Amino acid sequence: MLFGTSGIRGIVGEEVTQDLCESTGRALGTMLGPGTRVCIGRDSRNSGPRLLHWVGDGLSTSGCTAVDAGVLPTPALAAVTRKGSYDAGVMLTASHNPYPPEYNGIKLFGPDGLGFNRRQEHFIESLCASRDFASGQGSLERITDAFDIYMRTIPADLAAAAASSPLKLMLDPGNGAAAGFATNLFRALDIPVVSVNDTPDGTFPGRGPEPAEHTLESTHRALLASDADLAACFDGDADRVVFIDREGFIGLDAMAAFVSHLRVSRTGRRIVCTTVETGRLIDLAIRPLDGVVVRGEVGDVPVAHSVLVRSGALGVETVGVYIFPEHGLYPESMLATLHVLASGATTGDIRSFINALPALHLHKVKVPCPNAIKQRVMDSLDVSRLVPLDEVVCSMNMTDGVRLELHDCWMLVRPSGTEPVVRVSVECAERCRACNLADHAADVVRKLVTGLADETTAHGEAR
Repeated sequence: MLFGTSGIRGIVGEEVTQDLCESTGRALGTMLGPGTRVCIGRDSRNSGPRLLHWVGDGLSTSGCTAVDAGVLPTPALAAVTRKGSYDAGVMLTASHNPYPPEYNGIKLFGPDGLGFNRRQEHFIESLCASRDFASGQGSLERITDAFDIYMRTIPADLAAAAASSPLKLMLDPGNGAAAGFATNLFRALDIPVVSVNDTPDGTFPGRGPEPAEHTLESTHRALLASDADLAACFDGDADRVVFIDREGFIGLDAMAAFVSHLRVSRTGRRIVCTTVETGRLIDLAIRPLDGVVVRGEVGDVPVAHSVLVRSGALGVETVGVYIFPEHGLYPESMLATLHVLASGATTGDIRSFINALPALHLHKVKVPCPNAIKQRVMDSLDVSRLVPLDEVVCSMNMTDGVRLELHDCWMLVRPSGTEPVVRVSVECAERCRACNLADHAADVVRKLVTGLADETTAHGEAR
């Protein structure tokens, strides 16, 4: 299997080889047909030009025109693919992955800007396995107007409302794909900004490609040294955005709850679509508006499909992914920032809203598990053993892993799509209770992993 939760990822030269990239390009070209056009963007990683050359060769060999859009945020690549009438888009990125020197990847988008679903990915995988590729004479071209195309997708009324915000904004692109791009965008929209880590650099020298509480301490210091109120911090390809204010990091679930409440109240649509990993703060935030949270598979593509089918107000993953369906079915970090500004809220308003919600504690445990036995572990899992005998399970969601709803908390056991681990998460009002329940479930999973690993080893030795 080539594709994980969010495209193809791996170490360039080992998992992500020239043959893999060329084959993926040829498979995509075979799927699309000769004469089609594919837009390719990349983040700031140093291996990006190599991957561009390899994927572009694969596309042109299959009769497609590969169009190099340069270093570009993922939302811009998706928007340019849609507005530029391309037949597909390719983003070369490892997103927030914290291994900048050698990690990279490939993510595929349809002509509507929606990321490839599992059926489409399986088709690409089958073509790569069979090597039954089409042949043709294509080309590699380059465009320089991607920024201008993206600018035209920003709603004028949203930009005007954001420009009148009382908040002074700092941008931290983290030396990734949004470096320079986001600053130019906001200034072009008449929104004054100050910026840090604003030069594209594949070594991510500022604070790494993942914006998290522990990586944004220097950004917080820069914010305090400036006259800005709020900092929007992007990941390596800018499909995620998280926020800090002068008090510090704003919690991921907390900001998702604020934006969800904002969207339900502004759009009149009641449904917010998210994943089984998302906590209860969103439910609590939109309940006064008769809002409903729908939880499905992890990943921005399943969330996008869910919000499309249900005519939702917002698609959200609490890692900083926001999908605005009337704009496009892809993560839109810069649009999310504009919506926060356009709300007219001050950071005090945002903090007051969050502080009015109940305090919840999330405890996570990673149980090491070889990728080869992950599915067997989940298939063999006795759900009744995940919680102590005196606990009552109110409902169960098995869309992606196992999510159990208890009267005062929830638990998720799910195999990771990016690491050789099974993740256990529990959220409760009481920190100690969250830790105890998570540790209990992790012990159950750990014993199952050990037993199945020993069984696999014994069978191997017997053969």
